[in-house]
Amino acid sequence: MKKVITYGTYDLFHWGHLRLLERAKELGDYLIVGLSTDEFNSLKNKNSVDSYEKRKQVLETLDLVDEIIPEENWEQKIEDVKTHQVDIFVMGDDWEGKFDYLNEYCEVIYLSRTEGISTTQIKKEMFD
Repeated sequence: MKKVITYGTYDLFHWGHLRLLERAKELGDYLIVGLSTDEFNSLKNKNSVDSYEKRKQVLETLDLVDEIIPEENWEQKIEDVKTHQVDIFVMGDDWEGKFDYLNEYCEVIYLSRTEGISTTQIKKEMFD
């Protein structure tokens, strides 16, 4: 079984998120999503509209997501890859190069972002 892992906040879930998860799932048989906790988002100076639990509930409705784990810090990724026996680490290409150190443990793939949609854009439209 080929395992894939990706990480994100997935706030204000949109079709760009869905497309990234679909493409990640196509790379393997089992998709793990590391979902940023509220505490971790706070450390990143990121304000989520929805709480961790609400964001997790949205992801749990998707058949393509097999497992959700909390992302609590930047340093956990190596341990997550080892513990979950991950074959492929996937992130959007806005992170290109940032996780190349994981190539020692698994294949690292950066997927292109979906044009025309982002949580930042949605928040700006909602709150400006």
